Amino acid sequence: MDIERCVYVGVITPEQEVDVVRENLEELQFLAETAGALGEKRFIQKLDRPDSKTYVGIGKLNEIKSFIEEEEIGVVIFDDELSPSQLRNIERILECRILDRTSLILDIFAQRAKTAYAKTQVELAQYQYLLPRLTRMWTHLERQRGGIGMRGPGESQIETDRRIILDKISRLKVQLKKIDRQMSSQRGNRGSLVRISLVGYTNVGKSTLMNLLSKSDVFAENKLFATLDTTVRKVVIENLPFLLSDTVGFIKKLPHQLVESFKSTLDEVRESDILLHVVDISHPNFEEQIKVVNQTLFDIGVKEKPLFLVFNKIDQYSYVPHTEYDLDAKKRENFTLEELKSTWMGKENQPCIFISAKKKINIDKLREDLYKMISEIHAGRYPFNNFLW
Repeated sequence: MDIERCVYVGVITPEQEVDVVRENLEELQFLAETAGALGEKRFIQKLDRPDSKTYVGIGKLNEIKSFIEEEEIGVVIFDDELSPSQLRNIERILECRILDRTSLILDIFAQRAKTAYAKTQVELAQYQYLLPRLTRMWTHLERQRGGIGMRGPGESQIETDRRIILDKISRLKVQLKKIDRQMSSQRGNRGSLVRISLVGYTNVGKSTLMNLLSKSDVFAENKLFATLDTTVRKVVIENLPFLLSDTVGFIKKLPHQLVESFKSTLDEVRESDILLHVVDISHPNFEEQIKVVNQTLFDIGVKEKPLFLVFNKIDQYSYVPHTEYDLDAKKRENFTLEELKSTWMGKENQPCIFISAKKKINIDKLREDLYKMISEIHAGRYPFNNFLW
């Protein structure tokens, strides 16, 4: 497969700090690499708000146009979801393929979907994204039909296609409801075992931890959205059995189409007794990622679940000593891991642990903590059988 070359475009507004926008563009680049595109050039413009017609100003678009023509770039990727009119106007000026963050994530999900369930969910999200953008796609084909039996106002190509897509969306929703009922029945057949779900930002090591705890071989890779389908495994710690599930990772600006389509997949999360929120502590903005995950959990209706913070990748945590010559206040990277541990344990009213799933650091302590939490739930669920445990 040929590697496509791309550039990235973002906007700095008064509501967003420069560092946040740069971090978003770094993530956008990682998304592009996951999808199979390469490029390092970024175009950033400061605006009060994204231009309603062209996202960035005409001058910036012309600058981008000159660069992509000189470097023979085939794809320009924008960091926000573009409206149909923005897409149409930008394509007219740049004369190349335009993607926004939403279409890029949808493309990755389409590549990663393996089961019929995941493929159906992604297909539904793609059609929901495509529907309002048909004007852009069919401008060159729109025409009135004529001929015998077709005289009169007729039906334009875009209207025909919109009707076809609406029919497909309707069929896909019916198909998903049928699969949902089957999966709900499967969950009901698992009995009353304690359920634990791994949640977290994408690429924080959930699948690696899943493999470690369950001794299974769930696909794990250093790419975004390595796991789309919820995987459930039976795990036994000492003499206590429980069910452990690995779910799709979350991300900033997760397309609402995907949130809606994957709500049923995340039923496993909603029905869990405990959530293990896995965090990549080596990531420079892990606190922002925690907020994104918490907001997504709130959006899918998961509230007040017992939550256990698992700070992963401590083997990759970097520390930059703070000196008396530094003018800025002490930053996250100036904290030692021990200082960070005490900070988090002092701030949070929930259990947390610091581990490395890859290097198997502190995993025995994690198992001990899980055993205590599971045994408490089990004791409440089976009060007359506690002598067995």
